[in-house]
Amino acid sequence: MFYNDHRLTIVIGAYGSGKSEIAVNISMKQREADKSAKLLIADMDIVNPFYRSSDCAPVLEENNIKLISPMYAGSNVDAPVLPAEMYMIFDDESYKGVFDIGGEDMGAIVLGSLKHRILNTDHTILMAVNTLRPFTQTEDQIIQMTGELIAASGFQVDGYINNTNLLEQTTGEMVREGEEIMLRVSEKTGIPLVATCVMEGIDAQDLKAPEVFTMRRLIKYNY
Repeated sequence: MFYNDHRLTIVIGAYGSGKSEIAVNISMKQREADKSAKLLIADMDIVNPFYRSSDCAPVLEENNIKLISPMYAGSNVDAPVLPAEMYMIFDDESYKGVFDIGGEDMGAIVLGSLKHRILNTDHTILMAVNTLRPFTQTEDQIIQMTGELIAASGFQVDGYINNTNLLEQTTGEMVREGEEIMLRVSEKTGIPLVATCVMEGIDAQDLKAPEVFTMRRLIKYNY
């Protein structure tokens, strides 16, 4: 499974791509796969205060998944302070973790600041894409966004995750159309499409991605 093959899974993407929902669901799937594993999730969404993996703190705590958040995340402070706990995944090899990297290029810069540590850790960097959001609706836009995130972080993207959705209005056809776009982007960039996300109850027939990642909606808007 793409979400369980590495000790550290890093999820990046444009605003509205569903990074946080994917990150939390990955942690929950890791817990289902191993009831005794030491798991953590680092919420590094430093821009969007309304839709973050930290909003799932009670669910994560209930499932014994350690949540780490930078100081001042979601505030107007330009440079969130990374707490010492952020380095736990690097210093304690008994942990498996997920990094939820928000803030597009700003978040990618924070990711780049951890480059040396990450390179010495078994990791994968996955880019979530919602083809129904502004700036990632066309192949050219997605390719441009990919390049911007690579340039800002100093990392290559190991795989794409198709997360095409319109929240509760999502249909199976929307998901399939988004997948077709991502397959063409994958062919042009050489970056593989590793999975397509679908929420429980959505028609997942005829999807072509190597894995279909069935998710539960765990994050609610926090107004």
